[in-house]
Amino acid sequence: MANSTMTADLPPLPEYTIKPLPDLLPFISDFWLSLILPHIAYWVMSAIFHVIDVYDLFPQYRLHTPVEITQRNLASRYEVARDVILEQFLQVGMSATLSLTEPRQMTGMEDYDVAVWATRIRLAQRSLPALLGLLGLNALSISKNMAASYPLLAGALAGGHYPFLTTPLDGTTGTHVPAFATWEIVLAKLIYWGAIPGIKLWFGIVFLDTWQYFWHRAMHVNKWMYTKWHARHHRLYVPYAYGALYNHPVEGFVLDTAGAGLAYKVSFMSPRMGLWFFVCSMMKTVDDHCGYALPWDPLQHITSNNAAYHDIHHQSWGIKHNFSQPFFTFWDRFLNTKYTGETKLKYDRNRKLAEAREKAVATKAE
Repeated sequence: MANSTMTADLPPLPEYTIKPLPDLLPFISDFWLSLILPHIAYWVMSAIFHVIDVYDLFPQYRLHTPVEITQRNLASRYEVARDVILEQFLQVGMSATLSLTEPRQMTGMEDYDVAVWATRIRLAQRSLPALLGLLGLNALSISKNMAASYPLLAGALAGGHYPFLTTPLDGTTGTHVPAFATWEIVLAKLIYWGAIPGIKLWFGIVFLDTWQYFWHRAMHVNKWMYTKWHARHHRLYVPYAYGALYNHPVEGFVLDTAGAGLAYKVSFMSPRMGLWFFVCSMMKTVDDHCGYALPWDPLQHITSNNAAYHDIHHQSWGIKHNFSQPFFTFWDRFLNTKYTGETKLKYDRNRKLAEAREKAVATKAE
């Protein structure tokens, strides 16, 4: 498909031809990549933390001791891995459904879309003389005075009038047409490639955080939902990385799978952008359950919602607090559910109880 649009007093919009966007990787289609990449990220990150955990590489940054994992958790590692894999099969099905309902992502219109934004910027400049007039300034007079020294600024003050900016229409007729100023194109690119994707990503994050906060909190307030669904996740009093998605299948679908899918849809992300959104969400979820407060882990410093923050929610004394997940904590702050009490003594007590329990078991075995 080709297109060319021109208005007499505005720079013409470029022609474009759209075609399917090439796959991100040459050896796998974007469809299959979208199904497996989030889960590859999940297990790679989990494996890294598992190695750190098993070999006790950074004991100074542990939130819990190895003894607590064995003595306090009510689910075996096998049960956790089994239920996580089950949920991931459900997520693959959801991802496939989303991908199949999306039209093929196309490319070729990028320069045209940037030019459309540049046109909007040019049109917006037409209001400058009137706005400056409200302040008692004569924009046209100011523009004439600085035309020689600052022609681009003068053109903007004159309402986006740049008679000196032209470009050949084609290589044969010699006809010249208006052209955009460099700053207009740069600003248009910042809007198109930066601001718009950033707004979509931010909206998706806020939607997902909102969805998960209120569903998560409801599963604690409603006794039936807690005992039937959410209690399974809280069998891990001492979370570890690959236990992040250890949930009842219903909870996993409602909280994680549907939440992320809806966030992707309502924010109008492109399929390629959605892929990275799902991968980042998965990595953040794993990191929030890793059981370590690593000072060099960037995911634990982007926001205050990190492993230490979420770990409080997994403790019996913090279970009615810190519902926010996976990115920010604004709902906990706004609705006064952020835990603000003392933690060190409580963690020390849990640690000592676990050690005493292990000694009792060892003594009984003898």
